[in-house]
Amino acid sequence: MPVAHETWFVPDPERFGLDWAFAGQTATVAMLATAFAIAVAVRVLARFFPGVEVPFLARLAPWMPFAMRMHLAVSLLGLLSLGFYLSPAMDLQANPAGVLLGAVMVTVAFGMVTGWHARAAAGLLVLAGPIGLLEFGFSAVIQRVDMLGPALFVMLAGPGRWSADHERGAEAEPDGAALERAVWALRIAVGVALILVAFAEKLANPQLALAFLEQQPSFNVASGIGLDITDLQFIRLAGAIEVLFGLLLISGALPQAVVVIAGIPFNATLYFLGEIELMGHLPIYGTMLVLLVLGSDPRLRPLVSSVAPLRPWATPTPARTAPA
Repeated sequence: MPVAHETWFVPDPERFGLDWAFAGQTATVAMLATAFAIAVAVRVLARFFPGVEVPFLARLAPWMPFAMRMHLAVSLLGLLSLGFYLSPAMDLQANPAGVLLGAVMVTVAFGMVTGWHARAAAGLLVLAGPIGLLEFGFSAVIQRVDMLGPALFVMLAGPGRWSADHERGAEAEPDGAALERAVWALRIAVGVALILVAFAEKLANPQLALAFLEQQPSFNVASGIGLDITDLQFIRLAGAIEVLFGLLLISGALPQAVVVIAGIPFNATLYFLGEIELMGHLPIYGTMLVLLVLGSDPRLRPLVSSVAPLRPWATPTPARTAPA
């Protein structure tokens, strides 16, 4: 499965150094060029066939901020219950730093669940990355930039319905401009995360990927179905597929098709890797849900595929009306 996180399951992954020679090999570059060409082709195709209207999904659009908050909250609490910080690659220790970092996760989760001062809670999650740098270093934290996307989504779109902020009148529902900025930030962050992980755990670190396949030989599905593909060849293919998924998310084109296709390997890994994989990937599942729902409404679909919204980092004012 191309989207498994090797650093979450291989003991002491730091012992494997980056090997950019593998990423620079002709076969790897050719696969990456193919992934880029496919992403461009999908973007062009979307100009003629943008998607399919699915009314029962489109009606869920006003609740997408709520759905994103819940995915973040469950992910944070689940990871904390397993003894991790922002990812299974960051083990919390029973010391003052570990207690402080755990308190940050609880505070953010509380803000997400209740929707009380939700923008501030999302901002704290954005700061949780730099805070974690002091304890876990740059590499482990930067690979969790997929959590930054959902946090920015809540900051820019607001908590939406079923939130304390909305009920007390401090927040209203996001308008089209706010939703466009929020989805753009979400796509960029999660797409970049997939590309970073593809290089950090596969294309520029093939020894780490080989160690993972030694533990989980069934993950080389190509060999399992009788194809003559070695583990190294499979690692190259898996990394290129992960880069392709990242590019497609960044593009925003054909969100329904991209979510359905990418959802197959993302969900299949749960059978093999269980609750650790589930808790770690919940922010990505939330992202896929948002793109699928908004992409199913022809009025909102252009917001999903916007290349660069006007003033993407501007904070919207509370006075909003529902986009759908």
